[in-house]
Amino acid sequence: MIYKVLYQEVPTEVPVRERTKSLFVEAESERKVRTFLADRKINIEFIQQLDDAHLEYEKTSEDFAVETA
Repeated sequence: MIYKVLYQEVPTEVPVRERTKSLFVEAESERKVRTFLADRKINIEFIQQLDDAHLEYEKTSEDFAVETA
């Protein structure tokens, strides 16, 4: 499954929409995604499992890249 992770790069600041970034992770569960990202210094806002239609839409972005947990 592919998950979209919305996060802030500075974990000590209050989340601001304009600074929200996203990355995509292939993993078995949301827990695996959180474990995979635990060593990074980021503030995870939301993790969303992508359905097929949403994944196809995200693939049209030039910044689309999937990391594997």
